[in-house]
Amino acid sequence: MSNPLMDDPLPYLNHPNRSSSSSSSPVEVSDPDSSLLDTPQIGSASGSFQNEEFLAGGGFDAGLINEADYGFFRPDFRQGSLVGTVDLYDRHVFLCYKNPQVWPPRIEAAEFDRLPRLLAAALTARKADMKRQTRLTICEGRDGTETSNGDVLIFPDMIRYRRLTHFDVDTFVEEVFVKDGEWLPGSPEALRGWYIFVCCHGTRDRRCGICGPSVISRFKDEIESRGLQGKVSVSPCSHIGGHKYAGNVIIFGPNGKKEVTGHWYGYVMPDDVPVLLEQHIGKGEIVDCLWRGQMGLSEEDQKKSQELRLQVHSGTNVETSINDSTQTNEASANMFGSHLEGTRCCQANEGSPCCQNPTFQEKEGSDLSKRAAKLTDEMKNSKKQVSQSNSGKRAGTRKVCSMPTWYECWEREDTYTALAVIGAAMSVAFAYNCYKQLG
Repeated sequence: MSNPLMDDPLPYLNHPNRSSSSSSSPVEVSDPDSSLLDTPQIGSASGSFQNEEFLAGGGFDAGLINEADYGFFRPDFRQGSLVGTVDLYDRHVFLCYKNPQVWPPRIEAAEFDRLPRLLAAALTARKADMKRQTRLTICEGRDGTETSNGDVLIFPDMIRYRRLTHFDVDTFVEEVFVKDGEWLPGSPEALRGWYIFVCCHGTRDRRCGICGPSVISRFKDEIESRGLQGKVSVSPCSHIGGHKYAGNVIIFGPNGKKEVTGHWYGYVMPDDVPVLLEQHIGKGEIVDCLWRGQMGLSEEDQKKSQELRLQVHSGTNVETSINDSTQTNEASANMFGSHLEGTRCCQANEGSPCCQNPTFQEKEGSDLSKRAAKLTDEMKNSKKQVSQSNSGKRAGTRKVCSMPTWYECWEREDTYTALAVIGAAMSVAFAYNCYKQLG
């Protein structure tokens, strides 16, 4: 008897008169927003009579579907709110099994795909006995590769069990998920690096069938061009919920505290892939404009988490803006400080005494008041220059010249009064001298 895991997957045609509802974890839950392909719930086992009437060479053919209606330019693309659209769960299990081209719409319930069906049934039956809420998703499995058929990846535990068969399902679920222990026939392998899963379940929803493969292709190209092979792995996966947010992406990897987290992204386009690699994986920073939520957080906690990040980013931006503004002002002051002397200052403050030329050409005449005024201005300008010279180290952000203060005004008026008194005394002395000579 042949092992169904080793049978070659057989494609099938879409049937025009059948449909099914969507589901989520740990096995399946209704998803009313899905745009289902009308495909019968058949398996992919070789030799199945039920399959024979649907066999053909194409399986799900995205080329036959209008991309304007289901691709990245569909009317509802990026029209809905993303944050808080991930159901609360604590552990994510990925079963590696065949590929999206042969997955039926509800592979966890397909009669002839025994391994996914039995694993989903066992997880559902023991759900109440598990300490952690567990979600099951199917990802691509290719024998002879890193993810062979029957391999099980578990997050956030970051472990892999090799070659699970349908004979081992009950024992596996009991030991690993109920008792949180190890499955003795197998030895758990530690997973390292980052794991990315993209929903490509085209037989479940047209939007995932159109968007997912394009995103996968871009991830593979970017991973190769950046030399990230062995550090970042990307795989197509089955329905994860929220078809309307296609392309849907889940990224598992360590955060800044070395804790493994699972972040969900929606409305991801191929052009967003470099941003996710550079920001999320490279810097550990969440791309909030595409963020749906996180494993381990409730809907409310997801929203609060994003609000907190946005507040921090906003505060950082404001602080950066203030610092930049301060630096700019200081730089401007330093740049213009050496130019504030002379004509620019005088153009702004035409009446200021500091703008008067410190060197005066004496005019002919014997008017004592004019000479006294000029002398006063010279003394004041000399005092100003000495003051400026002594405070040169602090002149970077201060104005070199300013309008006269009340003290300066008082000092000027007092000088004028003294000069007037001296002039009067000299006039009296001169008159008295003339009187003596006449006498």
